[in-house]
Amino acid sequence: EPPFEEPLSEVDRAALEAEIADLDSFAELATSIDHNAKGKALLKALGVAFPKVRALGALEKAIIFTESRKTQNYLLRVLADSPFAEGIVLFNGSNTDERSKQIYAAWKEKHQGTDRVTGSRTADMRSAIVDYFREEGRIMIATEAGAEGINLQFCSLVVNYDLPWNPQRIEQRIGRCHRYGQEHDVVVVNFLNKKNEADRRVYELLSEKFQLFEGVFGASDEVLGAIGSGVDFEMRIAAIYQSCRKQEEIKSAFDQLQLELNFEITEAMTHTRQKLLDNFDDEVREKLRIRDRDSKAYLNRFELMLMDLTRHELDGKADFVDDSSFQLRTNPFAGRNGDIPLGLYELPRRSGEAHLYRLNHPLAERIINEAKQRELPTAEIHLDLAAYEGKISILERLRGNSGWLSLSCFTVESLDQAEDYLLLAAVTDMGQTIEEEAAIRLLTLPARVGASVDSTPEIMNALEEGTRGRKESVQRSISERNARFFETEAEKLEGWADDLKLGLEREIKDIDRQIKEARRAATAALTLEEKLAGQKHIKSLEALRSQKRRSLFDAQDDVEGRRDKFIQSLETKLTQQTKSKKVFVIRWIM
Repeated sequence: EPPFEEPLSEVDRAALEAEIADLDSFAELATSIDHNAKGKALLKALGVAFPKVRALGALEKAIIFTESRKTQNYLLRVLADSPFAEGIVLFNGSNTDERSKQIYAAWKEKHQGTDRVTGSRTADMRSAIVDYFREEGRIMIATEAGAEGINLQFCSLVVNYDLPWNPQRIEQRIGRCHRYGQEHDVVVVNFLNKKNEADRRVYELLSEKFQLFEGVFGASDEVLGAIGSGVDFEMRIAAIYQSCRKQEEIKSAFDQLQLELNFEITEAMTHTRQKLLDNFDDEVREKLRIRDRDSKAYLNRFELMLMDLTRHELDGKADFVDDSSFQLRTNPFAGRNGDIPLGLYELPRRSGEAHLYRLNHPLAERIINEAKQRELPTAEIHLDLAAYEGKISILERLRGNSGWLSLSCFTVESLDQAEDYLLLAAVTDMGQTIEEEAAIRLLTLPARVGASVDSTPEIMNALEEGTRGRKESVQRSISERNARFFETEAEKLEGWADDLKLGLEREIKDIDRQIKEARRAATAALTLEEKLAGQKHIKSLEALRSQKRRSLFDAQDDVEGRRDKFIQSLETKLTQQTKSKKVFVIRWIM
């Protein structure tokens, strides 16, 4: 007998009908969407990100990660009808599309008989797609499963079109590009619906709590290890999406989740940070970019120098809260080129009301310009290695020593541009030359300024001798770079000349073929009129051939002329003009 079913109550029936109506409205809304705003946003994002990648000196290549094959195919259609249509390649578990098959066939033919071909279609297809992307491609659209285990260190732009909830998966995505052999910073573009409270809070956790999109190495093993494989974290996120409907419910659930994560992550980071602070040199710590979140924001050496200079120049005009923020009370440049806003400045900005302090901020620009114009007297500087909070092994051997140090600004002009190099030279009183890295570290030590002192010609000669080698090294490096530029430009010129020559020769051969055919036709003609018409046609073709031959000779002369002008122009541009200015000289005592 069929199982007994209770008849639906009026309330249940009404609820079901309301749900069906909702589903119908959702379906109608979905089918009415002609253009996906997210797809348009991708084109805009690539338009912004590619110039940034170029500015970093990296190849203009991007890998776009998505969760599904359907989205992958949709993105292919969007990009194919855009300025980014050239050089697109798909990467997924099967790669059965026609373009992938063509790439695979060409790769097999190229590597036939070598050990690159393994005989496994899956492995060889992966190699073929990656090789194409490296050598010819511009954009790879990859599913997560398909891209697992591949190395893309030649690509430095990662686009998370679909952002997973699992931090481990995001780290693995970025790790495809951010691995050994990557020569540039990896730019990461994430897509976020800011109107969706749950999406926004997920991104906040991934970015701020797990720090997936910061630093040199991204999230540390300690942070990711605090959540294991990330599956449980992912399930808890899914539960919030399933059970919370109102914004207050979503906020409360994510606040609770963040609170629970705080202890594990903070404990892991504190333990690791302490080990590094206790056992590693400053040089190592700078490379690892340790984040001391409980005391101050991390500042790299460049930012620290900016803040140190700012603290010195704003003495009496600003209150410094910590190493990365200050409260400007008085405008130091009042009445000169506009006003500088007073208030809180932070580097990096951590609160909404603060001004973002940076190198190109008007206040920083004026402070730097003021300092650069100042003439600095030769002074005695007492350095205190023991008072330094960290550990600098390279300076231990100089403890108790004294000597001289100079900083010069060396300017080299070539290829219509000027480049400035700061060159340090240092010697001990015993005449020992100090390597540049150690000289740089000397200037990071706590110090107090003593009385003004006078140097001697012998001291200045010793410092100048130390600078001379660095100047030669800089000029040699620029010459090598200019030589590579010359070779590249020469290859472009030769390529253009070859293309022009081959094109004209191809046209001449084609005319030769037409003349042969015209002669055969004239010979086979039956009437005098047809023979005369054939001879006229032959004559016109021969005249055209003569014209093309003259064009070929003229083109060769033009190429020679262009080559001469190119060489003359580059000879002038490649000549290096140099000048050197002494910034300061100090006598140091450690």
